[in-house]
Amino acid sequence: MKAILHILEYDFRRFLRYKWWMLGLISMNLADLFIMAMVFTKMVNPNIILNYFQFFSPGITITASFAAAFTIGREINWEVRRNFSHYMLSLPMTRRELASGRMLSGGLRGMIYMSPLLLTTFIFLGFPTPLQLLTILGAMFLLVVGTSGLSIAIAASTKSFEKFVTARGVIYYLLFFCSTVFYPLKAIQGVLPQPLILLAQLNPLSSGADLIRSYLLGSPPFTTDLLQNLLVFSTIFTVSGAAAYIKIMERD
Repeated sequence: MKAILHILEYDFRRFLRYKWWMLGLISMNLADLFIMAMVFTKMVNPNIILNYFQFFSPGITITASFAAAFTIGREINWEVRRNFSHYMLSLPMTRRELASGRMLSGGLRGMIYMSPLLLTTFIFLGFPTPLQLLTILGAMFLLVVGTSGLSIAIAASTKSFEKFVTARGVIYYLLFFCSTVFYPLKAIQGVLPQPLILLAQLNPLSSGADLIRSYLLGSPPFTTDLLQNLLVFSTIFTVSGAAAYIKIMERD
């Protein structure tokens, strides 16, 4: 744990260098919520969504945590391009400790970034019970750790920053818009092709947003499938990200 804590300290110091940039992004997310969502509330069919502000509030929390957790991949891609991993290998710790520390720091940074947005959601939609709060936080942690693993796997597989940015953009596009972050599942059924509807159902962003809505709005109803989707996503990409990071370190 001592080695992993050193990695966490290193990554958090880098993260906090951009505190004003982070505050700007959080302000932009809040602006999306308070401006776009309030405007759309007057435009959306009330038979589909009665109050778009309430519906979208959990969604913006999920998208923000996903995007923040992806920043660890950007940093690792920079390290790969600059051969900074040579320095990392000189540290008195194993490759597995390095990989574990990077995965964990990416997840914790995502949790910290999304906390103001989650608190805003609670203020306007109501606070969950202690058990529900623990479930929400646990689900969010699964999401951000899995996202960190996904970003690290992409970052470690290419030395081109342009390819990393392109891959990140494609993933953002697919997971953000083929999900229930912006609209409920019934609104896209019959509109999108069946494969994209299936993606929306299995999408970890959908599971995270719907989990919060199930506790705070009562719809959709809570099911264990929401947690199972997040657990599968987190397990697959945590293992993939750690394996990709260890491989790039071994290659060096």
